[in-house]
Amino acid sequence: MKHVFVVEDGHAEQKMIEALLKQAGFQVTLSSSVDEAWDKLQSGSPPDLFVLDIVMPGKSGLELCRTIRENEQLQDIPVVFCSSKSEEFDRFWAMRQGAQAYLVKPYAPKELLDVVYQHVK
Repeated sequence: MKHVFVVEDGHAEQKMIEALLKQAGFQVTLSSSVDEAWDKLQSGSPPDLFVLDIVMPGKSGLELCRTIRENEQLQDIPVVFCSSKSEEFDRFWAMRQGAQAYLVKPYAPKELLDVVYQHVK
């Protein structure tokens, strides 16, 4: 079973993504902050894909993406950003940090699934 790691501070958004991915047959790990996510990553096996929000309390999803790209065990795992930041600059900057895809909230559930399927081998 493929594993998707979701880092999103919005509770409703977290639950929607989790339900969508589980229904599609994925194992899902949830975190509400970058620090919590990093702690879970240290003790668990690496996921097949990350879904990250950008704006969160404390560190941002962009910072987590950079940390993932610098980590030997995680650097090749695809990153998908789901953010309410809709400016072209935001998308550009997220992709520069090493993301494979960028979805702007609100997005259709099918959009997220299509992107996940596209990047999970």
